[in-house]
Amino acid sequence: MKATLFSVLLGVSVLGVAPGGAHADDPPPMRAEGGAHTQPTQAQDGLTPEQRMNRRFPQKVRVGDLIGLPMQDYDDRILGYVEKVVRTADGRIVLVMPFGGWFGYGGRPVGVPIETVAILARHLNVLDIPRDDFPALPSWKDGEGTPIPADDIILIAISRR
Repeated sequence: MKATLFSVLLGVSVLGVAPGGAHADDPPPMRAEGGAHTQPTQAQDGLTPEQRMNRRFPQKVRVGDLIGLPMQDYDDRILGYVEKVVRTADGRIVLVMPFGGWFGYGGRPVGVPIETVAILARHLNVLDIPRDDFPALPSWKDGEGTPIPADDIILIAISRR
């Protein structure tokens, strides 16, 4: 036992060999940019947000269950919390949340199209809008859409890790 431990330690210190066969001077393993939820952008895959949502297996969800859920970026940092779900005049569904406040509260309201998010457990992942683009989103005004009742059922994409 002592001889085996001694030879392993000697190999690590003298030869620069780490357990498992990797060398000490090898570059670190490549890691994908972004977090677990990184998705290709429209420029990369040529799909619209609606087409991408349909590829993410949309499922039924009660609108009231979305209220209060955190919206997170690809690094699982909270951007804000859903305050209301509205339908615009052209029939699109938008999740309204405050952005830019303290700890996800107290910021200016912005509308996030439902096609750009996916639900995973008890939070929403913003997949098609980079975090850096959120400050440029226009402020949401209450007259721009009609709130959807809490008992209505809508479709939302699902996500996985």
